[in-house]
Amino acid sequence: MTLATILGYLGLGLVLALAGIGSSIGTSAAGNAAEGGLKKRPESSGSFLVLSALPATQGIYGFVAFFMLLSKMQANPENGLVIFGVGLCVGLVCMISAIRQGQVCANGIVGVSQGHDVFTNTLIYAALPEFYAILGLVGALMV
Repeated sequence: MTLATILGYLGLGLVLALAGIGSSIGTSAAGNAAEGGLKKRPESSGSFLVLSALPATQGIYGFVAFFMLLSKMQANPENGLVIFGVGLCVGLVCMISAIRQGQVCANGIVGVSQGHDVFTNTLIYAALPEFYAILGLVGALMV
């Protein structure tokens, strides 16, 4: 097994792991806010659920990138260095995007629990960090 092949498979692991780590951190941050918000406004549980689940999408993007890059890796293992670079970059973008999106969602959940009508605005603001994860995925698909 060559160094390029090893690096390629490491890149595959990184895109999947980093995106999943970011999604778990983001969803748990929003979920923690939702737990607190349910004590004040249990009738808003549907809004809290939607906002809490939103950061999980970056994990899905990492999963899609993993399968796309895996097929490229299997087709030509000598492209391992490229796969490593793309996997690392996309994984980092997805991780940071999910964490920051979870923070936006958590703040929106707090606002809703305090009686403010901010659900729709929070969805819009939360879509902004998601856009960069989508760009990362598109970049991975273009390799």
